[in-house]
Amino acid sequence: MKTVLYYLAENIKINSGDIGYDGPHDLNIQQILGVVYMIAGMVAVLIIVIAGFMFVTANGDAGRIQKAKMAILGSVIGLIVIVFAFIITQFVIFKVA
Repeated sequence: MKTVLYYLAENIKINSGDIGYDGPHDLNIQQILGVVYMIAGMVAVLIIVIAGFMFVTANGDAGRIQKAKMAILGSVIGLIVIVFAFIITQFVIFKVA
């Protein structure tokens, strides 16, 4: 004798979209680049924070101050390059697509 649950499990079909599952999504280049830019930006900001800490704790040591300034300058230049790379790739992706 079949139970009600057995009947339901055998006969009711659930569409995956009805429960919020759209299936596997393919990653596209825009998503990959977005993650790369985000990680690069976070690394640059982290370097700025560490260099700021080095600057504050330098205690007047000219070598450490110069090292901290160069790290901050390099990180800011890196952030600018990341932003321009993002803008250029977005322009190219939307012109091609």
